[in-house]
Order: sequence, then C-alpha cells, then structure tokens
Amino acid sequence: MNFQYYLPVHLLFGQNTFQQLGKEVKKYGSRVLLVTGSKSTKETGVLDRAIALLKEEQLEVVVFDKVSQNPTTTVAYEGCALAKEQQCQVVLGLGGGSIMDCAKAIAFLFYNPGDIFDYIYGILQGDQSLPLVLVPTTCGTGSEGNCFAVLTDPRNNDKKSLRNMSSIAKTSIVDPCLMTTMPKSLLATVGFDALCHNIEAYLSKYTQPLVEIQSIYAIQLILESLPVLYQGKGTITDYEKLTFASTLGGMGINMAGVTAAHGMEHPASGLKNVTHGSGLAALSTVIYEESLESAPEKFTMLAVLFGGKTKEEFPELLKKLLVTLEIETSLKKLGIQETDVDWMTENCFKVSVAAMNAHPRLFTREEVRELYRKAL
Repeated sequence: MNFQYYLPVHLLFGQNTFQQLGKEVKKYGSRVLLVTGSKSTKETGVLDRAIALLKEEQLEVVVFDKVSQNPTTTVAYEGCALAKEQQCQVVLGLGGGSIMDCAKAIAFLFYNPGDIFDYIYGILQGDQSLPLVLVPTTCGTGSEGNCFAVLTDPRNNDKKSLRNMSSIAKTSIVDPCLMTTMPKSLLATVGFDALCHNIEAYLSKYTQPLVEIQSIYAIQLILESLPVLYQGKGTITDYEKLTFASTLGGMGINMAGVTAAHGMEHPASGLKNVTHGSGLAALSTVIYEESLESAPEKFTMLAVLFGGKTKEEFPELLKKLLVTLEIETSLKKLGIQETDVDWMTENCFKVSVAAMNAHPRLFTREEVRELYRKAL
C-alpha cells in the first residue's frame, strides 16, 4: 500500500467560527480584497458582518462583487487588476463555490500574468499566490478544502480547473451557521454536488485509503442530513453534518480527482451556463447505469449506504434521492439540444481527460455521445 496525502489548509470548523474572520485575515495583510457575489451575501447581511469584523481589526477592505455562477476568466482578470490597483495584500473569498474559485484565480493571477488557461493547460507554470482566506456560505463545492479553481473561458466555452497548490487557502473558516439562509432550491443542488464529489472521489482510480474513509463517512452524513434539511425538518446539527461532508468532498477530490459525472458536466455548464448541481443531476444516474460492472464492490457499498443491497439498485436509489430533492431533470430541460451533443463530446475529451480517465470505466467518444443523448 503506497500513497501520499498532502493538503496544507488550516480549517476552522464549527458554529460561530465566522467571528474569528478579522483576526485570521489580519495574519496575512492589512489591505483586503473581499471577493463575493452581487446578491446573496448582501441580502443575508453576511457581507456587512464580514466588513465589520475586518474593520474591527483595523483592516482596509476593497470589495469586488462581480462574481456569478460559472465564473469566467474575464471576471478573474478584472478582480486581479483591482487587487493590484488597490495594492491588496490578501484575498478573502466570501460565498459559494464560484466565489471561492474566482478568489483563488485572482490570488494566483496577482503573481502570474498572462492567459490563465495557459497555466491550466500547463503551457505556463506558476507557484505563488496572494495569501487567501475562504469562507463558504454554501455547502457544495468544498473549494475551501482544495486547490481547484474552476473557470470558464468565454472565448471558446472551455470550463476547466486551475489546479495549483499555491491556491490552497491559508485559512478556511467553515461555519455551518452561514448555511442556514440558503433557499431550498440552492440547498438541493449544492448538497447534491457535495454528494457527487464524495461518490466520485470514492470511485476514482486514483483514490487511496484515507480518501475512501473520508468519502464513505461524508456520504453517510449527507444522506442523514440533506433530505431532512430540504424538507424543513433539520436542525443546526444537520447543517453541521452537511457542511462537514461538503468540506470532506472538496478534500477528497483534491487527492483523488473527479470522475465522469463532473467530466461530462463541465461542457454542459461551460456551453449553456447550466447550474452545476443540476447538470450533475441530469447526468449521474445515466453514467452510473453504464458503470456498475467496472467496480462491482464499490457500487455495492454505495447501494448499501443508500439503503439497498446490490449494486444494481444504486442508480435507482440515487434517482429516488433526486426526486426527494425535486431536482430530477434532463439535459434538455436545462437547455441542451441534440445539436449540442457533438460539441460537448469533443469538448469533454479536451477539458476533462483526467476525469474521464479516473472513472472506473473508460468510455469511448461514441459512448460519451450516447450518454449525453440518453441524458437529454
């Protein structure tokens, strides 16, 4: 048994850890670029609370609030230009996965000029970022626990991850109390994303014992908490479970990578700006129905975790959860057309080779094309 596990992020997890924000950010600089979205953190009051906590420590705050779902390289460049203009010393990402990913990209670009997709594709190399502090307000991507920064290139709709260890947060403050303001629809899609991260890290050909242990535990936590929270019956303890599972999922994919579900979803959201969790909902069961024989013991374990007994039950049990969360869907409902299938297939093998190779079953281009058609 040979493996490595290296993940240098300082996690502060628990209720009301958000109160430590100012003291943590102050460790890395006195002038802060606060990266967030244009809406949710303002409406919930979290942005104002964050600014107040930072100012309590006499920190200067520059707000960059132009990040939306599926962040583009253009927005990252704009944020980096502001950070340089304002001579910021530390970047704070406050929001969901898109915000945290964009904050990582901004911190990286500060020291690594040029086309960020040249770094993503390995044409250029970089190993330095501005110090980064992350505070998730949704429990889905787990970006607070890994080095991934997913960006879309608006020139060609490529959606792919910058994976650079310098982009791991110096500190991630993970406070389950910040998750309680999520609307039901968002809770369902981000919670399903967290579930997919853990399933894929568990199934990956590049997984390892520590990741498998984390993933199994996280899947259990999600299945215990997400349905009851969605039904409005959950407590802060359930938010703790779901939030911790999300962070574990982010940590797991940092070590093991994602597999075909994420690999095939990225072309969909890159092309049509599909909500990531919804794209996963449309694709996951279709992919797993065609993957069972490639990892029978693991799919059996997944079925057992979902309350079944045999691997053949797993896709239907997963579909049942989607129905419970009211996010069962199809690519067609998400705006994908038959005419998009060829482009997505080719793009999948351009931007998601690593994910497709990590999947237990290696799909050919024609098989991927048919999976997309089936998911329509």
